[in-house]
Amino acid sequence: MAATIIHFIINPISGKGSNQLNLELVSSVFNSEEFDIKTKETLEPGHAKRLAVKSVAEGADIVVACGGDGTVNEVASGLVGTDVGLGIVPMGSGNGLASTLKIPKNIVGALKLIKKFNTVRIDVGQINNEYFFSNTGIGFDAKVISYYSKTKGRGFASYLKAVFSTILYNTPSPHLVITTEKKSFNLRPFLVFVSNSSEMGYEISLTPQASVQDGMLNAIVVEPLNKLEVLYFAFLLLTKKPQNFKKAHYFLTQNIEIKIVEKECLLNQIDGESTQIKTNQVKITLKKDALKALVP
Repeated sequence: MAATIIHFIINPISGKGSNQLNLELVSSVFNSEEFDIKTKETLEPGHAKRLAVKSVAEGADIVVACGGDGTVNEVASGLVGTDVGLGIVPMGSGNGLASTLKIPKNIVGALKLIKKFNTVRIDVGQINNEYFFSNTGIGFDAKVISYYSKTKGRGFASYLKAVFSTILYNTPSPHLVITTEKKSFNLRPFLVFVSNSSEMGYEISLTPQASVQDGMLNAIVVEPLNKLEVLYFAFLLLTKKPQNFKKAHYFLTQNIEIKIVEKECLLNQIDGESTQIKTNQVKITLKKDALKALVP
């Protein structure tokens, strides 16, 4: 019987102290008779996706993303539409998709899960030409992620600091026209949030009912808010009751089209990574069962 080929794509910046991955640790879990192991390290943003695509071409059965949400997004993006399984060793701060898929947070537990090779097909979101596996957002959350990405600290405390700094210095969002199969909005939204999964990271969720296997995207459009309303919305989010906010419109969809009325660069976050939209047309869609993922 041929050995199972597993490629580990490691972000060397992720992981601290005991939460670090190396070939010796991997070899202690996977014996060489049953598994053919290869490790690759990322060198720059975008490198993990290129490495994943190459691993597919090299015949890997499983490609494992070892890092945070950004590394997971890149590796998974290279596996969409293939029969190669995505494994995750969560080594970041948020670990949104890993939490949704119930991946153990400790490295050895995650490695032992990969060894079992239990897989499911999950849905994949797409915003213009980029994939997302947890969520994407325009407005407040994109501003938070942008602020967070510029700070040196990581972890929940740093994320909270980014939230409150964004509240303090928040500016109105651009004028957007949002169209779905059943709903439309014409406003300067506080937030447009589209989710494929039940968790954003740090055990925070705007869409606790979302599922990566239901063939739908969970979307939220929040009307413009004053600072007091923003604080109340943040309180509801932290207490896991965001659905009680009257200015938040929740709906299920498979397609969203957004027109940016003013021609300007728009902040966007994709799976917790800050990016920019440089076109005035945005299309968000769902690709059902497009990714094979390893789960407990």
